[in-house]
Amino acid sequence: QVQLVESGGGLVQTGGSLRLSCAASGLTFSRYAMGWFRQVPGKEREFVATISGSGGVTYYRDSVKGRFTISRDNAKNTVYLQMNSLKPEDAAEYYCAADPHNFRIPSVSERDYDYWGQGTQVTVSS
Repeated sequence: QVQLVESGGGLVQTGGSLRLSCAASGLTFSRYAMGWFRQVPGKEREFVATISGSGGVTYYRDSVKGRFTISRDNAKNTVYLQMNSLKPEDAAEYYCAADPHNFRIPSVSERDYDYWGQGTQVTVSS
């Protein structure tokens, strides 16, 4: 049984930083691309960042490039999202997800992600 458990969300001031973690279990972690998505109530969930199984390929949505960094530790079955220079528009529920289909070249489409965590809330005060 695949489980993804996010942590690290919270309240931060504009310009601050947070580091999200997602611990995975029940899967061969390195054979999955891992992605971060976010959702604001009333809006569709959107792609944030993704990383290949090896960690060698990453993609980001344009609005977070240069501020967010996705990484993974395959020995710990954990993926991270370091978020710096946070803005009020970054506030959302953040979800990690696992994609077994595109672990070499990760996908930015949530349709390709088979497993999802429960989410962690990020709040950015202005």
